[in-house]
Amino acid sequence: MIEMKNVYKKYPNGIVALNGLNIRINQGEFVYIVGPSGAGKSTFIKMMYREEKASSGEIVVNGMNLSNLKNKEVPYLRRQIGVVFQDFKLLPKLTVFENVAFALEVIEEHPEKIRKRVMDVLDLVGLKKKARMFPDELSGGEQQRVSIARSIVNLPKVVIADEPTGNLDPDTSWEIMSLFEEINARGTTIIMATHNREIVNNMRRRVVAIEGGLIVRDERGGDYGYEI
Repeated sequence: MIEMKNVYKKYPNGIVALNGLNIRINQGEFVYIVGPSGAGKSTFIKMMYREEKASSGEIVVNGMNLSNLKNKEVPYLRRQIGVVFQDFKLLPKLTVFENVAFALEVIEEHPEKIRKRVMDVLDLVGLKKKARMFPDELSGGEQQRVSIARSIVNLPKVVIADEPTGNLDPDTSWEIMSLFEEINARGTTIIMATHNREIVNNMRRRVVAIEGGLIVRDERGGDYGYEI
């Protein structure tokens, strides 16, 4: 599903974020990305949906070589990837239904297919009855559920989550993680950057630790491994 070979990223200010990183992630895996602040985790995540471009090296996502990807092809790549952010990034003037439907409208899906698919994913995340509400009428956990619904409405093969529980209380965080578990059980690859030690230690999935722009640990059934 995702492969990086000898990937380097140097920013214009001279900071080297990735320093020859190599990794392979297979379809259906659930992978945690951990490491100290400034280790390169966010850059690593952004590389996969071409928010950032590698300075050198090769990145392949679902058969697409991002090194050769033209700018006009980036939207096609992103339709195959769901992204969930820490701060939700919902459109405040759109309802729950409209926020989720937007991802299908931009690719000009048939209105009836949009309605059915959106209601199906809202049912999955437990928000079917709140489809007509606006983001500011929802709790933080509910807003993150909308964000997750939006990320999977296109039936992507991979969902990338960047600190998805960072703004949530512990109980709500576990509810969100249960939802990610269910999505993964349906065959979707999940890649999640997190500082949540408790979640990583309890769920025991593949853990990839990044330090200084390099992978320093990659283990299945791993733990968080850092004192926080």
